[in-house]
Amino acid sequence: MVSNNLSSKNTALKVVIATRESRLAMWQAEHVQALLQKQLGWQVELLGMTTQGDQILDRSLSKVGGKGLFVKELETALVDGRADIAVHSLKDVPMDLPPGFALACVMEREDPRDAFVSNTYASLAALPQGAVVGTSSLRRLVLLKALRPDLRIEPLRGNLDTRLRKLDEGQYDAIVLAAAGLNRLGMQSRIRATFEPDAMLPAAGQGALGIEVRADRQDLLDGLAQLAHMPTWLAVTAERTVSRAMGGSCSMPLAAFTTGPQNAGMRLEAAWGDPEAATPLVRVQQQSPVRDFSEAEALGEQVAAMLRAGGAVWASNAIT
Repeated sequence: MVSNNLSSKNTALKVVIATRESRLAMWQAEHVQALLQKQLGWQVELLGMTTQGDQILDRSLSKVGGKGLFVKELETALVDGRADIAVHSLKDVPMDLPPGFALACVMEREDPRDAFVSNTYASLAALPQGAVVGTSSLRRLVLLKALRPDLRIEPLRGNLDTRLRKLDEGQYDAIVLAAAGLNRLGMQSRIRATFEPDAMLPAAGQGALGIEVRADRQDLLDGLAQLAHMPTWLAVTAERTVSRAMGGSCSMPLAAFTTGPQNAGMRLEAAWGDPEAATPLVRVQQQSPVRDFSEAEALGEQVAAMLRAGGAVWASNAIT
């Protein structure tokens, strides 16, 4: 039975974590479970679930409802009381949560970069002309095309293990994955090269974990605040604000990534590209001190305005 009340000092809070059942999602939930048990003394169980995003593999996310398909069922479990919290890869979380939900915390970021994975070739530059590279991310598609317009970029859906299996079966010469997922599962040996942000700018929030709760669960909001990593939270707030200001859709080929000490001046860089290559890649950056969420959001708004001024198309008009 899910508890809705804060425990006394002598009684641990009992919570259930809703999670997708992929190996990576389960690792992330178990990671949070261990932290809650060790640092807060909570009693934590897992509720594995299969989402629409896991079930629909024959079409790109941009055509079937976006990355929100990975979180809707988990949110339903929070509403009906089967679970108390949901653990997400932050890059899969829509920019605006539905009414009644809140992001309780963002945890310290893993490696935010993209990884080049191939059984034959050591790097993107080593691929022969016309080589087949797998990804279903429009962001990666436009950035890969900017680096190597001669490549064939083919759709690649499924969880991490499924994508690697398709590579091993010879369906692709190489695939591009988030380095964080490979690192978390101890699969660093699959990484042949890592893209630096100046070549392949990461997605907003990539590498960070977010914990979602019902907005009325003040007990959870108070407790989970202890797991928050504020430098990461401020950084991804700036990045996600760019996405929100540009329309916040996974059908948008957009990258946003922050670097630099925040008080001295966080640097936020963003890129937007046309999947049909009809217009050039737009890439901008801005630097500003970021000491709180309002300053992070202001920086994100500035960068989004710079993208639009450079020719980037707001998501309502974007190619899907």
